[in-house]
Amino acid sequence: MAALLCCGTASQGAKYRVIILSEGAGQHKPFTDVAVKWIQQECLKLNADVFVSHNADIIADDTELARTNLIIQLDFPPYTWKPKAERNFIRYIENGEGGWIGFHHATLLGEFDGYPLWDWFSHFMGGILFQNYVAEKCDGQVVIENHKHPVMRGVKKPFTAKDDEWYTYNRSPRQSPDIMVLASVDESSYPESVKVRMGDHPVIWVNRSVKARNVYFQMGHSPRLFESESFERLFRNAIRWAIKK
Repeated sequence: MAALLCCGTASQGAKYRVIILSEGAGQHKPFTDVAVKWIQQECLKLNADVFVSHNADIIADDTELARTNLIIQLDFPPYTWKPKAERNFIRYIENGEGGWIGFHHATLLGEFDGYPLWDWFSHFMGGILFQNYVAEKCDGQVVIENHKHPVMRGVKKPFTAKDDEWYTYNRSPRQSPDIMVLASVDESSYPESVKVRMGDHPVIWVNRSVKARNVYFQMGHSPRLFESESFERLFRNAIRWAIKK
């Protein structure tokens, strides 16, 4: 089994089950390490068991997936997945068998590391392809566009996401009729030295065409995200919303 039970989670008789997909290494590990601990604490409050997997094989296991309420794709790309894992995930999302929260690497959509584009996932994210990113990393002001969505509850004002890699795409996901944008980044808040721009730049959105409760956060590079009470509230809201059918 490619998963392990994390410390600090609920014991036998838990109400929910959460799978975290994490690369577990590389430059994003500092964010992932902080995020996993934070998720464990939040899920403990919900009486939820948390499992971490460093590959998507656990998604290919029908039994494991059938008892999973929420998948958190934490800095884990939409490639390297085996065909069975892809098919199971598509069914899980389209049929609303559980919820999904994606971060950062979930929109590395294109041909990477010798793997082809996963067309379904690109469509799921709004028909987008990864184009560029702010390589030098910088702060950005996140502007809330949809205050009424459950993920946005209690977050009224813009907040600063620190030291992130802001991805750009071949087009705005807003152009897809399936996508509801919840927040965008104000590119004018970048330092003057940053030249990468997208124009209309959504950074939090949901896909309304599938039955699963789902939300994508483009942020997810630096552990400094957790210095923001607004980000923590968004993440907490997302877990509590998406874990329920």
